[in-house]
Amino acid sequence: MRCAYHPDVETELRCSKCDKPICPRCMVQTPVGAKCPDCAKLHKLPTYRVSTRYYLVAGGVALGMALACGAVWGTIEWATPFFSLNLLLAPGAGFAIGEVVSLSVNRKRGTGLAIVGGFALAVSYIFSLWLVSLLIGISFYQALPLATFDTIYHLIALAFGIFIAVSRLR
Repeated sequence: MRCAYHPDVETELRCSKCDKPICPRCMVQTPVGAKCPDCAKLHKLPTYRVSTRYYLVAGGVALGMALACGAVWGTIEWATPFFSLNLLLAPGAGFAIGEVVSLSVNRKRGTGLAIVGGFALAVSYIFSLWLVSLLIGISFYQALPLATFDTIYHLIALAFGIFIAVSRLR
């Protein structure tokens, strides 16, 4: 016999449901025996089946949360100019973004949603810097922490925040 999916392979195996000849490469082992891929009906778990509609909802909610968290983040940074709270604010914003996006898509999970959450936290950070520069009255470029110790501090805080947002949605 020849495999129904790989005609160049000889086999003695048959699907336990439809009796179609199958080879070991295309065989799916199930609790009731070996089945062909058609009869095994392999599907992702419903939690990881994310449709385009869910991605659109997640993107809109993530953008809204990014702006809201960025506004809070920027206001707190502006109110405490000599003491940076980024190591607390970034993970807090990441948790809030990840949790609200997760709730908005019915607790779905997946790599795409994790990317949306991580990107939203980055947008939140940029928005907070823009807000601080607007409140202080300087240009956005001057608000960026470039080539200082603050740069590493901000990047570590941002990495923590992105990690938490991604872990809530992965």
